[in-house]
Amino acid sequence: MARPREFDDTTVLEAAMHCFWAQGYQATSVRDLADHMGITGASLYNAFGDKRSLYRKALDHYLEQSVHDRVARLGKLPPMQALHAFFGEIVERSATDGKRRGCLLVNAALEMAPYDEEFRDVVVQEMAMLEAFFQRCITAGQADGTITTRQPAGALAKLLLSLLLGVRVLARTRPQRPVLQGAVDGALGMLAA
Repeated sequence: MARPREFDDTTVLEAAMHCFWAQGYQATSVRDLADHMGITGASLYNAFGDKRSLYRKALDHYLEQSVHDRVARLGKLPPMQALHAFFGEIVERSATDGKRRGCLLVNAALEMAPYDEEFRDVVVQEMAMLEAFFQRCITAGQADGTITTRQPAGALAKLLLSLLLGVRVLARTRPQRPVLQGAVDGALGMLAA
């Protein structure tokens, strides 16, 4: 008969997520993970499988609590307000992250996706979801007259996806609020009708 777990899966997964987020996949050892999670290496393997499997679960947890939550919450707002709120949260999160972790999705895109087809598929799917969110906002804003119609919604959505990725990468080296907010304000200003 198997022993019951002596830890909360969500709590230890959150700890693993923060460990990977701060150090990256390659630089994080199983020992680092076990120490941060407060469990033994054997418990880690029994509960989550190998390091790669744990990274995937940690990334999924991050996406659900961060990216998916933000899109769901802000998708209910008027279009321009949703876009300003979205990028406002990104700037705030980036400017206040003393560890300069950036975005775990972007980090996975840079570190894992080039070498791992499964992670490449996850990154592509998530970026497509973000682009679709931007396109929905832009289409609605073009319909209500708050967003310019000088460019097609699809092209503007790609611009905003590029802005998001650029801000999250920039936050790793220059996380100063004026730098990040300046990039956001310039791009969102081009959307105004």
